[in-house]
Amino acid sequence: MSELVTETVEEFRARAKAWIPANLNNVPPSIRSLRNELTDEQELEAVARERAVQRKLFDAGFAGICIPREYGGQGLTLAHQLAMREEMSGYEYPSRLQSPTFTPCTGVLMDFGTEEQKLRHIPAILKGEEIWMQFLSEPSGGSDVAGALTTAMRDGDEWVLNGSKIWTTGAWWSDWALCLARTNWDVQKHRGLTVFMLPLHQPGIEVHRIEMLNGNREFCQEFMTDVRVPDADRIGGVDDGWTVGTRWMFHERMMFNSPYTMIPTGSGFGPSVGTSLVKIAQDAGRGDDPAALELIGESHMLGHVRHALEGRIGDGVRGKTMSDQSSAVGRLFSSMVVTRTTTITLELVGPFAGVWSDEDGTVTDAGTDFLMRQAGSIGGGTTEMARNVVSERVLGMPREMSMDRDVAFSAVPRNRSSRSS
Repeated sequence: MSELVTETVEEFRARAKAWIPANLNNVPPSIRSLRNELTDEQELEAVARERAVQRKLFDAGFAGICIPREYGGQGLTLAHQLAMREEMSGYEYPSRLQSPTFTPCTGVLMDFGTEEQKLRHIPAILKGEEIWMQFLSEPSGGSDVAGALTTAMRDGDEWVLNGSKIWTTGAWWSDWALCLARTNWDVQKHRGLTVFMLPLHQPGIEVHRIEMLNGNREFCQEFMTDVRVPDADRIGGVDDGWTVGTRWMFHERMMFNSPYTMIPTGSGFGPSVGTSLVKIAQDAGRGDDPAALELIGESHMLGHVRHALEGRIGDGVRGKTMSDQSSAVGRLFSSMVVTRTTTITLELVGPFAGVWSDEDGTVTDAGTDFLMRQAGSIGGGTTEMARNVVSERVLGMPREMSMDRDVAFSAVPRNRSSRSS
């Protein structure tokens, strides 16, 4: 398929336009949610189907559009990827692989992985053979990723990991993980971290599923006990994990504007979200209500602004006219759109949000969706952290006061007793 190196965007689009309807199922626009919609068996079937779809894309020359050909990608441009996203609108796609497998994990591997690591894992990811997770958050850490307590102790050519990670969506059906661990306690907290990659299903790793208030059990907590990781599976330098982590956060914030993700136009909370709200209003008996139409218009406007903002930030970062820290602006606005859109849905549904039946159509679960709305302000880094990044690293405002900035992490108080001693 060497001819694809010089394939024009128009030729690529024509090829995609012919291939997609012949090979992929036509489905309504999808919005990944935290609803308790699938049984475990159905979830595993959906994962298997998405792996198969990813393999179809790979075999047809549509996977890894912007990834170099030596790693199994197509070596094409963002314009080619945009064309593919547009042509895939309305068709199935491997949504569970987009985050975090393709971003941030693939982005981190591309930026910091060794040649051997890239050759071993990037083609497998593009074929749907490996689904990756990120081991970042910890039970004691909140938004302070740099305060990781999971330890990695060197033992010859291996590292021994002990600790716990939490809020890992889909870890129970995934294959590999990027893990941030502490390798040095005697330096300031940001300077003693290292990133590793490791298979999820191995001796020493226990994956526990967390049941949310609506019955969803996609979030997981992982317990690592004497997990051995070869030094060859270290990402970046020893004690230089924050350099990797900073870029890691960038890729996570840029999910909808990443060169690695394949999210069709109209999927998620984008410019087309107003269309689904029209159906919700109709099912709630408010299809002709001027107040309901005004709410739908607000949501539609927010989707367009979000889409335009993400495009502008992506262009600015790629063109070096904006700092990559500007991705926090998009992350902040995106979470605000999700929260507001969920609230608008509740306002449209009205009393149906508290009581509904199976015959109520799209208004079903609006109430529990509203109760879960803050998840979008937490996952992927909290909005509070995004505001800090915008103020300090984008606008250049004074940094927030921190009592542990120039202190060895071993001396940082971590509980009431350590503060009083």
